[in-house]
Amino acid sequence: MSQPATVASPPPLKDDMDIVIPTIRSLDFLETWRPFLEPYHLIIIQDGDPTKKIRVPDGFDYEMHNRNDIDRIMGPKAGIISFKDGACRCFGFLLSKKKYIFTIDDDCFVAKEPSGKEINAAAQHIQNLSAPSIPLFFNTLYDPFREGTDFVRGYPFSMREGVPTAVSHGLWLNVPDYDAPTQLVKPLERNTRYVDAVMTIPKGALFPMCAMNLAFNRELIGAAMYFGLMGDGQPLGRYDDMWAGWCVKVCYLIQEIYK
Repeated sequence: MSQPATVASPPPLKDDMDIVIPTIRSLDFLETWRPFLEPYHLIIIQDGDPTKKIRVPDGFDYEMHNRNDIDRIMGPKAGIISFKDGACRCFGFLLSKKKYIFTIDDDCFVAKEPSGKEINAAAQHIQNLSAPSIPLFFNTLYDPFREGTDFVRGYPFSMREGVPTAVSHGLWLNVPDYDAPTQLVKPLERNTRYVDAVMTIPKGALFPMCAMNLAFNRELIGAAMYFGLMGDGQPLGRYDDMWAGWCVKVCYLIQEIYK
């Protein structure tokens, strides 16, 4: 007796999320992400030498832009996009018309749970962005909107609806995102501790945002997700994404107060 064919469910938010990747090298790392990212549209921003050929594995739906495209499209305003730095991904943010953006670095690989199961970071970001945040009162069971948990005793009922989530900040294993002095004194330190937890950054608290594994809602963030100028011709380094994080936190707070 024949069995009815099973219909695979479509990837979450397939038509509502772009993947933005800044790169200076061939994107062989995408092979590890294929099960999770292949259904989505990729916006690849080639940094550095625009004549260098960048290889993208077969099967991915993508568009690729280099510095020549930035100069052509932006014209006299092209200088607002960093050159020779990962902050060039901002051009991808400008090009995207989707509600959500997930951006990763070109040397990020799929992490695994202690059981060995690969972690679908894109799906986790989507889950985070689709659920409310609770910045006004901390829940000691972390994310109350995850399956298997809820608000604890004493959490005010008037605050349990939460607020829309604007940014989902992912973490990573292996090399920590330390500042230069800390890296110098701890050159061999690695992060090997996997933590499965989702927490809301409290109202009034700033944080050092890292763009290595990041997703956000373009409709809520808009122009605030702009990375400070860095790279060629700029006097400062390694602050671009942190600057954007501070701007996002302050601007979103103002929006919540005055809307």
